[in-house]
Amino acid sequence: MNAASKLILAVPSKGRLQENAFSFFARAGLNLAQGRGARDYRGVIAGLDDVEVAFLSASEITRELAQGGVHLGVTGEDLIRESVADVDARLVLLTPLGFGHANVVVAVPQAWIDVRSMADLADVASSFRARHGHRLRVATKYINLTRRFFASHGIADYRIVESGGATEGAPAAGSAELIVDITTTGATLSANALKIVDDGVMLKSEANLVASRLADWSPTAREAAKAILSRIAAEEEARTHREVRVLWPAPPPEALIADAIAQFGIILVGGERERGRTTFHCPVGKIFPLSDWLVARGAGRVAVSAIDYVFTPQNGLADALFSKIT
Repeated sequence: MNAASKLILAVPSKGRLQENAFSFFARAGLNLAQGRGARDYRGVIAGLDDVEVAFLSASEITRELAQGGVHLGVTGEDLIRESVADVDARLVLLTPLGFGHANVVVAVPQAWIDVRSMADLADVASSFRARHGHRLRVATKYINLTRRFFASHGIADYRIVESGGATEGAPAAGSAELIVDITTTGATLSANALKIVDDGVMLKSEANLVASRLADWSPTAREAAKAILSRIAAEEEARTHREVRVLWPAPPPEALIADAIAQFGIILVGGERERGRTTFHCPVGKIFPLSDWLVARGAGRVAVSAIDYVFTPQNGLADALFSKIT
C-alpha cells in the first residue's frame, strides 16, 4: 500500500484532549495506538491498515486541516473559527465530540456595574477616548473572532492588545480595560475580578471531528473514511438514543404507534404487535415523557435500556463529507 494514499487522522498529542480523543474513538470501536509509545508522533488504528494517525498539537491540527495536510482531525471549534478565514471552503465540521467544552467570552471588570450588555459596552467605547485620551483596549488571543463579534454589535472605537500570556490578568496589570478569552467555568475570571457580559458569549466551543476539503481524497482514503465514520455514526446514534421495549395487555392499534412516532420522534425497530410487544429507539431527552405517555395509554410494562451501537444503511457523516469533497 502506498503510504501517500492512506487516510491521515490527526489527534491531539498530549493532555486531557488526547485522553478524551482516545476514549471517544475507543467507544466507537476504533482503538488508537502510538507506534513506539507515548513519544512517537505517528500511530495506527487497530484493524484499519489504510489509516495513519498523526499526533499533533491542536493548533497544528487546525493548520494541517486548512492546508490539506491531513484528511480528518480532532480540534476545537474556537481554533477553527479564529485561524481559518474561509472555513466552509476548506473544512467540513462533521460532528461535535462531547468534550473540550469552553466558551469564548467578553469579560469586563466587575467594578463596571453599569456595563451588563454589549450595548452598554458600545456606549463606553464611544466615550472612552474623550475621557482617557486613548481607545478602549481589549486583550485577547482571539483577534479575528473579536473583530467579527464587535463589528456585529456596532463597536468600532477600540484597540486590540494581542495577549501572549495570561489574558485574564491584563486589566489588573493596566495593559487593557477588558478581555476576550476562553473559559470553562468562569472561576479564573472571577478570581481576577472580571465578569462576563450578559450577551458576551461569542462562541460555545467544543472538540469537533473535522475533515479537510483540500486533502488528497484518494479512493483508499475515501474507503477508510467511510469505515471510520460508519463506526462513529453507530456509536453516536446509540449514545443519543435508548431502546424502549413495551409490553401491552392487548395488541396496540396502528394509530397509537403512529401517534407515538409523530410526537416523540421514535423509530420502530421491531416487535410482535399481535402478541402485544413493541420495541422502539427513542431520543434520550424524550424517554420520560414517552414512558409516561405509553403507560397512560395502556402499556403494561415499559423497559428502557442503553444501546451499544446502531448501524444503518445510511451514513449521515460520510454523506456530509462526500457531498463537500470532489
